[in-house]
Amino acid sequence: MPYPANNSCDKGSDFMKDVVNKYQIYLRLERSLSPNSIDAYLTDLDKLLRFMESERLTYKEVKYEDLQQFVARLCDIGIHPRSQARIISGIKSFYRFLLLDHYITADPTELLESPKIGLKLPEVLTVGEINNMLDSIDLSLPEGQRNRAMLEVLYSCGLRVSELTGLRYPDVYFDEGFIKVEGKGSKQRLVPISETAIHEIKNYLFDRNLMHVKKGFEDILFLSRRGTALSRIMIFHIIKQQAEMAGIHKNVSPHTFRHSFATHLLEGGANLRAIQEMLGHEKITTTEIYTHIDREFLKKEILEHHPRNRKSSFL
Repeated sequence: MPYPANNSCDKGSDFMKDVVNKYQIYLRLERSLSPNSIDAYLTDLDKLLRFMESERLTYKEVKYEDLQQFVARLCDIGIHPRSQARIISGIKSFYRFLLLDHYITADPTELLESPKIGLKLPEVLTVGEINNMLDSIDLSLPEGQRNRAMLEVLYSCGLRVSELTGLRYPDVYFDEGFIKVEGKGSKQRLVPISETAIHEIKNYLFDRNLMHVKKGFEDILFLSRRGTALSRIMIFHIIKQQAEMAGIHKNVSPHTFRHSFATHLLEGGANLRAIQEMLGHEKITTTEIYTHIDREFLKKEILEHHPRNRKSSFL
């Protein structure tokens, strides 16, 4: 696989190979892609790397305008729109990985659009399936209550997996019913949290307070057995294991809980703008001035429309 000309020295080339190898692991473990799909992603990435080489760019130097030029070249050589969409999706995936692993601080693919060829709906769990996953957790295990609390927080708050692993104990406002979340681009938001999730966190704190916590992780809410923050991959493994134990055959990931959170709120009649605010989404394709939504309105929306907010749900 070629690498950008600016990285043509042995040290730079080896570094880029290491990045691509880590991306391949990310696709296999976190995206759960098949070997054939991984090969397709790497083949499409190779097209971008060749373009970068011809333009003498590194992955850090690539800008939105460069990517537009790359897409224009795909059109010029007659690549089918469906293939264009696949290549663009692969590039977006690569830059999401670079952002997640802190290789870059801004994503140049954020505004990059694919040809309109129809949308694939994300996988969503039913409330019953979520209950089955939670019921399948063995609370007699040391990590049992932690896992139950984590899944409740994922579902009740619609967090990204990176937001869950970075959640700090001081950011849970038990009395007010909110958590403070640091999302993409270090942007912070307040998200209402259900009474059920608060109840499970409090139960988990009995175990957490007995743990030996490593220096630097004192504030992290959900800890590994080593007293450090959990990795994204570990969360993926936990969720996939619980889905299997619950007899669920869907492709379940942490993001499935996020999709389910939004879908169940929308089906329950919640305001779409409120859901977007709670998810931390900003609509970058519109010129509409962002309208602030009052925090009490947000709390009212989630308390009225989320299935987990029935007071008897944890009794």
